[in-house]
Order: sequence, then structure tokens, then C-alpha cells
Amino acid sequence: MKVLSKNSDELVLLAMVSDIVRKGDYLLIEDEKLNRKMIVQIYDEDYLSSQTLIEDIVRDEVINASSAENLHDPLNIGKLSRMIRDARLFRTKIRGTIDTSGRMSSDFTWIPSRVQSKIRRLSIPELDDYVGRTGNFPIKIGKTRGDNEEFDIYADDLDGKLNIVTGKKECGKSHLAKILIKRLVEHGAFVVVFDLNDEYSGLAINHDGLPSSLADQIKVLQCGDGLTFSLKYCGKVAISNVLKNALDTPAASMREFFRIWDWLDNKDCLNIDAFGRAVNTWSVNELVRDALVSRFHIIQGSGLFLQNHGEGVRFENIFSKGTGAAIVVCMAKVTPIVRRMIVELILNKLVDLLENEIIPPIFLFAEEAHLYLRDTYWEDITSRMRHFGICPTFITNQPDAIGDVIYRQVDNIFLFNFTNDVDLDRISRVSLADNDTIRSIVKTLPHQHCLAIGKMVSDLPVVVEVAELETLALGETRKFFSRHVGHGF
Repeated sequence: MKVLSKNSDELVLLAMVSDIVRKGDYLLIEDEKLNRKMIVQIYDEDYLSSQTLIEDIVRDEVINASSAENLHDPLNIGKLSRMIRDARLFRTKIRGTIDTSGRMSSDFTWIPSRVQSKIRRLSIPELDDYVGRTGNFPIKIGKTRGDNEEFDIYADDLDGKLNIVTGKKECGKSHLAKILIKRLVEHGAFVVVFDLNDEYSGLAINHDGLPSSLADQIKVLQCGDGLTFSLKYCGKVAISNVLKNALDTPAASMREFFRIWDWLDNKDCLNIDAFGRAVNTWSVNELVRDALVSRFHIIQGSGLFLQNHGEGVRFENIFSKGTGAAIVVCMAKVTPIVRRMIVELILNKLVDLLENEIIPPIFLFAEEAHLYLRDTYWEDITSRMRHFGICPTFITNQPDAIGDVIYRQVDNIFLFNFTNDVDLDRISRVSLADNDTIRSIVKTLPHQHCLAIGKMVSDLPVVVEVAELETLALGETRKFFSRHVGHGF
């Protein structure tokens, strides 16, 4: 390979067929004359093309098609001609240079020699040495595509960060999320998962049907089976936010709700039955009462709240163990309005516990986040999550559902295949990688391959083939014709 041209932060390299590299690979350009090194990344590949070359190809094809004779070529010029026709251009982005201390810097004030420079492929371990990428809690997410080497990110780079896993459907997003959750729990972290498709419970079961190593650390909660709270434990703030943000309760009705709550609290009878009786007998405007009654019936019918003073779910009891744990909140069989109530209620309670330092910081995974990302509370709480101690990871196949306020705070992105230009434009607004790299590499990513971008890779995008999962994946698409012939439902 040889340096051919430069334009801004882009170098174009000339390569022959024997130069085996692919999009996403890193190259080290060593200028022996200047005694300097530059790191570039291939983002696109093209043919060496000129009008003369195209005319030669057409002329030879016409001659070969019209003549059956073998032309005598003692100087082997035909072979050289074919090598030239197969010559390629690698378009690369300059990612950095190596300073005198052997570390990577952003000094782009020089360009490598076309004649003296030597170019070779750079392995990911070498790249990590140059940028000093290390951590205390490795998470093996797969292998590098170029040299098939094990690739680790570090839980340290996810801790306190906002992360997004996105790509079109059935490309491996949830699969990667399960790997991250499993490794985080193994490192002793505490995780909460909003599970819309009832698939994360498989983390507790191996492929052979036996309990996995995390079986005792995975707690699955769903409406009617463990996911119930007492009103007193939730608190006035959490319930009022459910009414306001999830149930769109008018302001006048909210004022009466606060009065009813305080009255019941003073009488020490905060439960659903007492709340219902108070709402129906409260002296108030008829329209306000109707608004409160209708919301009460939704709350009562959700099955989220105990009818009496029972214990219910207490997050501090689950997260009091020092071995790590994951709470999987299953929302596959609930209505959209109950789903919003669950998300709002849990978020508010977690924030309350974190602010009072009752529980340690947690990792939050929001599966199919586009279905319940609402400006009314997500953007507000996301902007302050790192101060609370919540490290969110949004998993979605609709990047346009995520607001700009969230995108501007993103630290890491796991980007799977996208072919839609609108989706790619949306993601390209994030300054974690340049537009050319995202557009070219992401469009050609195979199944279960992702482009890792952000702080976890020191802002140097890396193509990764995601590893297999030891536990049950679940969540596969259910198909009619996959059934055995002759078998019924």
C-alpha cells in the first residue's frame, strides 16, 4: 500500500489485491524519513479508476469476445495489466499520530511521505497500547473482525455513562445487551432491566435447561407475580408523577390528590381501598372527582399496588447483597398505559433511594426504549441520572425516537446494521464518530456485528463480532412455518 492523496482529515491509499484488509481496520503509516507514525482507519473501498483504464478494459473484453486465438505475451504484460485493473483505493480517516513517548496524540500538522512511508495493518491490542486503554473490570463482548482476536470493553467505561444500543430489528441488539448485563452482574454490579418481550429471564437458565451461574442473582418481576408495591413505600412524589406524567391528570385534580394523600397519611391508612373510598366521598367539584375516579380505577386495575399494608417489592432488600443482582421487570403482557406507569414508578423510586444513599449506583437497561421514551420525564431525568447514580443503556431500533437532549449526552454507542439514510443521519449527529465512517461501515455490517463508538474504545470506532451467549437468549422471532409439519399449535 502507498499514500496517494490527502484531503482534510482523509488519506487515500493505493492497494493491490494482495493487500488483505477491510473496512473498519486500522493501519499504521510509518514515515522513515520523518521518523513519525500516523494511525488511520479504513472507512471505504473503491476501484482505481480513470477514463483510460476503463477504455482499456472495454477494448480487451471486445477483443476477447471476438477472437478465439490466444495472444502471444512473452513479456507478461497482460498479467501486469490485470493487476492494475484490480488496484483499489482505500479511503481512510486520520485518527491520530504517535508522539515521541509512544502515545497517541491529535497532532495532524504533518503528512507522511508517499515514497518513504511503510504501511501495515494495526491490531487492536497494539492500538490499545498506543491509546492506553485499560480498565479493572473487563467485559468480553466478542472478537475483532479483522484478526479474530478477543475484544474487551471495560465496565469502568460504562459506569456513570449514558449508552445506546441501536440498529435495525433482528441484528443482535438484545443479544449484546444480555452479554453486558451478565458480565456486569458477575462483576458485582446491580442492574434493572425494562423487558418488553419477556426475554431477559433466560439469563437465569443455561442452554441445557439447568440453572445458570446467575440463577440466584436474577429476580424476575411482573404484574401479578411479584411486581407489587405499597402506596406508603412508593411515596407521594412517585405516585403524583405517575398521575401527572403517565396518566395526564389535570392540575386541579392533582391539588385534590395531594390533600387526599396528606389526609390518609395523617390517619396512617395509606392503601388502595382507603384511597378509593376517599376519592369517591371527597367534597370537591364533580369534574375534578370524575378525573380522580377514572385515574383511581386505572391504578387499581393495573395490579401494581397492594390492597392493604403488605410489604411488596423493596429494592433496597434486593440490592443489599454484595454479590451483584439484576431485576428483570417483565412488561410483555401489560397495556401501554400500565407500561408507562411501571417505568415512571420504578424510576422515581430508584431516584429517591439513590438520593438518600439507601442503595448503591445501578445500571438501567431500557429494552425497546422508543415505546416509552417521553419528553415529560425521560429527558429531565436523563440529564441528571449520573448525579443520581443511574447509568442508563437505551436499546432501540428507532434512533429518531430518542431526543436531541439525550443524544448530546451519549458517551457510548453500540451501532448495528442500518441501511436507512434517515436513521444514519440521526445517529451521525452524535459527535462520537464522523459521518463518513458511520454511513459507510454501518451499512455493510453483517448480522451480529456492531460498530463500537465512544469512551469505551477511546473514541476510536471498532468493528466487533458479538460473542455467543452461554444462557438462553429467548426473544427470537416466532414464526408460523418454523413448526414441524403435522404438528398443531
